[in-house]
Amino acid sequence: MALIPVDGRQIATIVTHLEMSQRPKPKPMVTTPLRMKRWNEPDLQKYRILFRRVGEPWLWFSRLVLNDDELRTVIHDDKVHIYAICDPKAIEVGLLELDFRKSGECTIAFLGLVPQLTGLGLGEWLMSQALMIGWQNSVDKMKVQTCTLDDSRALPLYVRAGFKPVRRMVETFDDPRLLGLFGKEAAPHIPLIG
Repeated sequence: MALIPVDGRQIATIVTHLEMSQRPKPKPMVTTPLRMKRWNEPDLQKYRILFRRVGEPWLWFSRLVLNDDELRTVIHDDKVHIYAICDPKAIEVGLLELDFRKSGECTIAFLGLVPQLTGLGLGEWLMSQALMIGWQNSVDKMKVQTCTLDDSRALPLYVRAGFKPVRRMVETFDDPRLLGLFGKEAAPHIPLIG
């Protein structure tokens, strides 16, 4: 067994890649007050705000380091489908992003709810929505990945939905809190060392 040192200014995480190669059997829909709204060519600032609100506890930062042109290239692509999850007052409280840019595949790029809504069973509903939309687009495979920085319920949710783990990788990156992308109080479950 080997321990690999990680620079104190970086974070290391284990990324699990999962795949589903056939449409799952329909399950009864969970009743929820939440609704999905498709964002076609979303406003960059509005997207970043929702991305941050949903992802800050898990240190989602990949879209926050993109400049406007880079972000626009991704989220305004016709093959990237972005949905805001809205509460009964039409406030955006979650994000679903499906990437169809690779022929025959749908990748769940981002799926999550604001911290106040996690642990309430709403993730099952959101996953059902992702699968329903993903498989409607003539795909042969759906993919998703999660890491040890994500909510500990993410991986079991994906497996219950029918995804199978296919590989693991170790990823290291500069701690986004030390880069100023998040406050130092973000993600208190992940030690800040640098």
